[in-house]
Amino acid sequence: MNPILQYLSTLLWSGWTGLLDYLAAHVLLCLVPAFIIAGFMSSMIPKEVITRYLGPKASKWISYPAASIGGFILAVCSCTILPLFAGIWKRGAGLGPAITFLFVGPAINILAITYTGAAIGFDIAAARLILSIVFGIVIGLLMAWIFRKEEAERNAEMLKNNIFDQTAQVKPMVWVLFLLLVSILIVGTLQIPLLTNIYYEIQLPFSATSSLVTILTNVNLSFQGGLLIMMLIVIGLLAWKGFEDVFEGFNRWTYAAFFAIGLTILIAAPAEAAGSMTLGINGRFIGVLLLLIVIPILTARSFDEEALSGWVWETWKFVKQIFPLLIIGVFAAGVVKVIIPETWVRTIAGQNTLLANFVGVVFGVFMYFPTLVEVPIAKMFLDLGMARGPLLAYLLSDPELSIQSILVLNGIMGKKKTVVYVSIVAVLSTLAGYLFGLMLTVL
Repeated sequence: MNPILQYLSTLLWSGWTGLLDYLAAHVLLCLVPAFIIAGFMSSMIPKEVITRYLGPKASKWISYPAASIGGFILAVCSCTILPLFAGIWKRGAGLGPAITFLFVGPAINILAITYTGAAIGFDIAAARLILSIVFGIVIGLLMAWIFRKEEAERNAEMLKNNIFDQTAQVKPMVWVLFLLLVSILIVGTLQIPLLTNIYYEIQLPFSATSSLVTILTNVNLSFQGGLLIMMLIVIGLLAWKGFEDVFEGFNRWTYAAFFAIGLTILIAAPAEAAGSMTLGINGRFIGVLLLLIVIPILTARSFDEEALSGWVWETWKFVKQIFPLLIIGVFAAGVVKVIIPETWVRTIAGQNTLLANFVGVVFGVFMYFPTLVEVPIAKMFLDLGMARGPLLAYLLSDPELSIQSILVLNGIMGKKKTVVYVSIVAVLSTLAGYLFGLMLTVL
């Protein structure tokens, strides 16, 4: 084969397999619920409630800590926080607190910090936790100040429509359902024995040498991963038929899409051991199953079809806006990983210089990995000779500045705000890594 064609084939294959792995192993138990939560927030929670704590009229001593806490509680990864950020900003949150929520969420989720401490060291974990909170607030304040004129115009427009009315109330059942939806995120991702322990095993009706398993193995997919990708395609087709005209009423396609979404989340919950033809029924599966039973019952009893149609439409709108950009970004990241030689890690990021720390930030942009993967990848960088300063710069920037996140943010808040946000994050991450490295040499 022609060397150029062979190289292009390698790039495309890397992008394709990276995308398959992302869809099969990462998206479903965090991204799907996140879209649903974002749609729920957008349709069920009045803007006045959001702006009461995160709006420009709220005290900065309340709005920014509230944004930090909200991001810490809700987020699992960068792809999870994006639709949630879009939801709260659309509902009238100030740019500064919304940016704080965007930055803090994927950077300091409980799993990421705990895993960082166990695999790499307490110094990196503590620095990541503290700096992420501080940077989130600082970046939010800077963005609010830089775009203060635009924000003032936006606030004035909202004020005409009584967006900042402080008397709005939310039905108690809205908060109950909100907590249950968030519980799906927690149960689906939290790594504790109660959820990860396997209580029963199901033998799959395939042998390790069957043609189906062989095909999946050739693209680095398990049976469960292949099934989940197929379910995503089914959801897309059903949602297009059932959600596009949802305000005209629910039809059979709508209910079929609801069922497919629940089934997909449920399929993603069991544990499948590598190379095994068994699915392990774990605590995660049991927890998700219970939530998927309770949530539809409470929803049907608490809301009429008009309210539910608004929820479905807002969710579907977020999916159409964000998901295609995520797919493009993940594929592009897979391609770029082939282009960057491993030797760059040792030769450029092996010392604590400003250039090395900036390279750590660049790694965070182009070599994006999900939360469950980014820490072992960082450990790999460390083993290859990356200094701890650039490593921290990488861990600070990786959840924030991936290619797909930048593409999605550009679609949500425009090119100008995205460029400024990315620049501030890159500069602060570089300086933080450099100063952290200097502190280590002194100590």
